[in-house]
Amino acid sequence: MALAVVSAVGLVGFCWPFFVAPGSALDSSHSGDAPFLFVAILPLLAAIVLSELTSGGMDAKAVAMLGMLSAVGGALRALGPGTAGLEPSFAVIILGGRVFGRGFGFVLGATTLFTGSLITGGVGPWLPFQMMAAGWVGFFAGCLPRAEGRTEVGLLAGYGFVSGLVFGMVMNIWFWPFASYGPEVSYVAGDPLAANLQRYGVFYLTTSLLWDLGRATMSLLVLALAGSALLRALRRAARRAAFDVPVVFQR
Repeated sequence: MALAVVSAVGLVGFCWPFFVAPGSALDSSHSGDAPFLFVAILPLLAAIVLSELTSGGMDAKAVAMLGMLSAVGGALRALGPGTAGLEPSFAVIILGGRVFGRGFGFVLGATTLFTGSLITGGVGPWLPFQMMAAGWVGFFAGCLPRAEGRTEVGLLAGYGFVSGLVFGMVMNIWFWPFASYGPEVSYVAGDPLAANLQRYGVFYLTTSLLWDLGRATMSLLVLALAGSALLRALRRAARRAAFDVPVVFQR
C-alpha cells in the first residue's frame, strides 16, 4: 500500500502537465509543485520503511544497512556529474533491491539520489523526480525473477543497462512538456499521442541518448565484472546480521 501510494504520487508529479489545458495557471513549470512533491515523498518513504519493519521485511539492522548503502551510493554519485553520465551508484541501487527486496530497493534508490544531491550540490526542482525514478529502479530490481550464478549476474547486468536508459527517458519528462526546442522535438498540447511520442523520440535520440548510454554502460560493466562478488558480500552481511531470524528471549 505504501509503495503504491508513493508511486502514484510520483506518476502524478511526472504526468500532470500532459493533462492541463494550455494557458492555464498550472501550465508553467515544475518549479512551483516540486517542493510540494518533495515534502510528500519524504513521509511516504518513512511509511515504506515503517511498513517493512512492522511486516517483518526489515529490522533495525536492515535499516542500518540501508543507511550505509545510501551513503556509499551517494558518494559514488559524486563521480557522475559532468563525466558523460557515468554513475556507478546505480549498480548499488540495483544490488540492494535484488538482495534485500522491493521496498528496500525503492527507499535505497530515493535516498541515494537525495544523498548524492546533497554531496554534489545538485539540489533543485528536479530532485524529487530523480528520487522517484531511482526508487523505481531499485523496486523493479527486487522484482526480477529468481536466478543463480552467472545467470543472475547476466540478468542484473542486462537490467542495469536497460534501467540506465529508461531512467533517462523518464527523467526527461519532468521538463520536456515545458521546453521549446522547435516544432519537431517539442511537446504540443492537444496533438495526438502518436505525434507527441514521435517528437519525444526524436528529442531523446538527439539530446539524451549518448548521456544515458554512459550510465547504462557503467551499470552493465560494474554488475558484470563485480556483481558476483558484491552479491556474495551483501548476502553474507545479511546472513551475519540475521535479518530474517526472529528474536527469542530465554530465561
